Amino acid sequence: MADSKADLLLGTLSTNPWFGALPLTERKAMLAAAGDAVPVRAGEMLYRKGDATGGFYCVVQGAVKISTLGEDGREGILSVIEAGNWFGEATLIDGLPRPHDATAVLASTVLVIQPQAFKRLMQRSAFARAMAVLMCGRVRVLYGLVEDAMLRSTRTRIARRLLTLARGDATQASDARASVAVSQEALAMMLGITRQTLSKELKVLVRDGVLGLGYGRIEILLMGELEVRGALA
Repeated sequence: MADSKADLLLGTLSTNPWFGALPLTERKAMLAAAGDAVPVRAGEMLYRKGDATGGFYCVVQGAVKISTLGEDGREGILSVIEAGNWFGEATLIDGLPRPHDATAVLASTVLVIQPQAFKRLMQRSAFARAMAVLMCGRVRVLYGLVEDAMLRSTRTRIARRLLTLARGDATQASDARASVAVSQEALAMMLGITRQTLSKELKVLVRDGVLGLGYGRIEILLMGELEVRGALA
């Protein structure tokens, strides 16, 4: 990768809170290990559930969904990885097969750190600590989703999931966006509810002026009110 191109990519990816918190030497080492970005077609799978191969990925442009299929063939979307986020480290750390599918939802470009390069990076203490922080963040998000499913109403879960998406799902930045690029079908899959149930609940939030619905996106018109509704049991 040419120096000017690498510097531009470094600057762009460093806006991600996790990557940006790494020492500059570690960020440069990661980009050097990844090499050039790889184009991925919309609908193309980076890896499948059960795969024992693959690398540590970063979405440079586009988006990748992490999903799984139920016994009845229904898809459950667990997360949407947006540009700037890294994913896929679990198999490289524990050596077990991939637990989910990873599929590009848009035409995307990704960086890939292959297993041997990842292993060398893990020998660097700063990188190893950063991976621990990344995985702790994922555990916190997952525990929150389990808690929501067990204890909260459907309407509250919808509000909380929209807030999570507004902060960048995997990123969880402090500043939430007012526009969330997610279809109603995908949001229903994330929540494990039917499209009809979601539509009914969204109509209430639209009626109350909290949300606006667009093609392939949901507009948050009253962020404070959505946060209040997301805090309800």
